[in-house]
Amino acid sequence: MTRRLASRHAEELTQAERDITQRLGDQPFDFTAMAAVSNIYRAATTIRNHMENQVLAAYDISWAAFTVMWVLWIWGQQETRAIAAETGSTKGALTGVLKTLERRGFVSRFGHPDDGRLVLVQLSEKGETVIRELFPRFNRQESAVVSGLTPEEQQELAHLLRKVTAQVREADTSSAP
Repeated sequence: MTRRLASRHAEELTQAERDITQRLGDQPFDFTAMAAVSNIYRAATTIRNHMENQVLAAYDISWAAFTVMWVLWIWGQQETRAIAAETGSTKGALTGVLKTLERRGFVSRFGHPDDGRLVLVQLSEKGETVIRELFPRFNRQESAVVSGLTPEEQQELAHLLRKVTAQVREADTSSAP
C-alpha cells in the first residue's frame, strides 16, 4: 500500500485528499477545511522533525528546549508561566525541560523577589553561547525549508498562518469557562 499521508510527493498528498473525499464524500464534512488543517499539521510536524534531525540533534537539544532558550534569548528573564504560554507548553512539561536545561547549565531558575510563589528563569552565559551558535544554523534550515517559495509567497504564507493562529486563539478565549 502506498503511504499517502506520509508521502514525500505533493501529488500523492493531493491524491490522499481525493481518496479521503471519495471515501467520506457522502458525509457532511468540510473537506476544504480538512485539507487546510491537515496540511498545516503535516507541514508543522515535518518541519519540526527536520529541524530536530538537521540542527538540534547536533546540540542534543529538543524542540521544547530550543523554544525555551529562544524565548529567553529574545525577551530575557521570564516567569515560568510566561515561558509556558510563549512556548505553548504546560507548566508540567516545562518543568521537565527546565530541569534538563538547568542541569546542562543553559538556564538558571530562582524565586521572584516580590512573590515567592513565582519562579523566574534566565538564560545562562553558557546557554546564550549555545543559542548564538545554534540559531544561524537553525535559520539556514528555515531558509532551506521555504526555498521553493518566492519571498512574496513566504510573506503571504506567514500572513495566512498568523490569521489561522489568531482565529483559533480567539475561539479558545471565547469558549473558555
